[in-house]
Amino acid sequence: MDLLQNSIPKPDPGSVHHEPHLEPFRIDPTFSPRLWGSRSLAPLYPEKSDLVEPIGEAWLTDVNCRVASGVFAGKMLGEAWREMPSGWRGKSFAAPGNFPLLVKFIFPTEKLSIQVHPDDAYASLHEKAAGACGKTEMWHVVSAAPGASLLLGLRPGVTRESFVAALENHTLEGLLQRHAVQARDTFFVPARTPHTIGPDMVICEVQQYSDLTYRIYDYNRRDPSGKLRELHIEKALAVTNFDSAPVAKIPPRPWVKERPSFGVNHLVDCPYFSVDRLDLRSSAHFKLDARRAAFRLIVVLSGEGGVSWLSARGGAGAFEFQQGECWFIPAGAFASVTYRPKGEVSLIEAGVPDRADSSSARK
Repeated sequence: MDLLQNSIPKPDPGSVHHEPHLEPFRIDPTFSPRLWGSRSLAPLYPEKSDLVEPIGEAWLTDVNCRVASGVFAGKMLGEAWREMPSGWRGKSFAAPGNFPLLVKFIFPTEKLSIQVHPDDAYASLHEKAAGACGKTEMWHVVSAAPGASLLLGLRPGVTRESFVAALENHTLEGLLQRHAVQARDTFFVPARTPHTIGPDMVICEVQQYSDLTYRIYDYNRRDPSGKLRELHIEKALAVTNFDSAPVAKIPPRPWVKERPSFGVNHLVDCPYFSVDRLDLRSSAHFKLDARRAAFRLIVVLSGEGGVSWLSARGGAGAFEFQQGECWFIPAGAFASVTYRPKGEVSLIEAGVPDRADSSSARK
């Protein structure tokens, strides 16, 4: 693969207090065991097969993930986020604060619990010790077996009283909307919306960086020690929105007209994150608006290939990617970028919206 080589020397990783050369870096995932998880994460992670315990989630931007390349290699993502120049993070993060996005792959072989997440307002009052941040998220279906489905949103007419009665009668599933799923489906999950994911699918989730989950019903499931898992009924009832509109799949919106070499679709845009999907079949070159003012994350859903890039600051570089990887793209790193897939490749690109981003587009 003939990629543009980086001709600018990289600084010593031990001296990142100086302005380091602007460049993307790869983040190694962390893997979280779950009762409902899988003992094989292939094909995303073929080395994760015949596992001793089931893995439910691969966290791609956990602050404890290790940076695998670039000037911050060897540091944890949270540490690199605080140390990098503010221009890498973007105009909205002059002061770093907490890393804003958590991206995951989810591997269920059983139903997850029926659960709900608080919004920022509730979390700021009642969950200060847990970060005081609510949890809005989106799901993009990477793969799904025939007949796979999930539950998202309440059926019309469900009240708090009928919800509590169904919970007591173990019929809560019947009050939620069931959605059949297939690969490439996208769902937006606002905070305060009850939901659960079913088995036989792989989900890429983009969310606020929060792990606040109020478990409502767990099918009498027990943890490895034999205890029933904790429920959070009172908090769940306090945050559940009983007046929400019906939920539907999010239709993709093309950024540009489909071309033989690629397709680019906008999936979700909300105050917390903006997400696109790129499907590449041969080399594709994009010019990007230099006003794009925030970092981006590239998540490889399938395939492998390479990227060469030029920055508005005169920098240049290249890297190769493979499925399951996550790359941090500093703000302003890509003035133009060329993707060179080996076969067909699908990528998710996620970031935090900024006013300057609203005028950004690929050409």
